[in-house]
Amino acid sequence: MSEEEIRKKWQKIPMSKPRIQKVTINISVGQSGEPLERAAKVLEELTGQKPVKRKAKQTIRDFGIRQGEPIACVVTLRREKAVKFLKRTLQAVDNKISSSCFDKNGNFSFGIKEHIEIPDTKYRPEIGIFGMDISVAIDRAGYRVKERRWAKSKISKHHMMTPEEAIVFVKDTVGVEVV
Repeated sequence: MSEEEIRKKWQKIPMSKPRIQKVTINISVGQSGEPLERAAKVLEELTGQKPVKRKAKQTIRDFGIRQGEPIACVVTLRREKAVKFLKRTLQAVDNKISSSCFDKNGNFSFGIKEHIEIPDTKYRPEIGIFGMDISVAIDRAGYRVKERRWAKSKISKHHMMTPEEAIVFVKDTVGVEVV
């Protein structure tokens, strides 16, 4: 389907128009203690929310990581906060995303090597510089039926999101160039 056909489909069937479900920001430090606290401070300054610490799933002796040790911090944004943060962080990658960043369900992820590349972020020597992974989940109205607790059901293949639709949606809402 071409971009125009996809947009016409959304006008004809409003329930088929995608929306941003959530934006997840992850900073994986690889060690606990002071570096993890600084990474958590960076995430809190960027998002305005308190990050959650994630623990290591298994022990890796070469890296000095023990199972159950906190090694990363994560923040999940939804609704307007998610769109606002996404527009800001995409400027750090020059508003360009590769088409290979999209999965078969229309979700996409990208990374930022240094958090100081995000506009309106200043370098503070006591905190340092951290990279981060940003994952964006895109869905449609009606997707809740597959995740709810009571009376779960499947989603029709005609209602499932395709990467092409997600690319058109992201171009329209966030103003990104997909390369």
